[in-house]
Amino acid sequence: MCYHYEESWSREALMPPRNVRSVAGDALVAILRARLADTEARLERAGAREAELSRRLEEMKHFVSVMKIIENYLKGRYREQQELVSRLLSPSVPSW
Repeated sequence: MCYHYEESWSREALMPPRNVRSVAGDALVAILRARLADTEARLERAGAREAELSRRLEEMKHFVSVMKIIENYLKGRYREQQELVSRLLSPSVPSW
């Protein structure tokens, strides 16, 4: 048995009806909007994290700077104390 059924296979015939495409398109748009909102939220969190890390870095730089000042001060005081001890322990020459 052979049926001679001819139907034109156009692009429109292969496409789903317009209302199905519209629903699929709406779903895709909703998915893309959700992904965009998620990306924007992640970007905002990353920006806040970057600001916090920058603030902490500046605090650490300030701390290191203060530590260097204290280190230099203590080195100077140590040298002064060494000189004082060496003068006290060195035999004094009588000044007659």
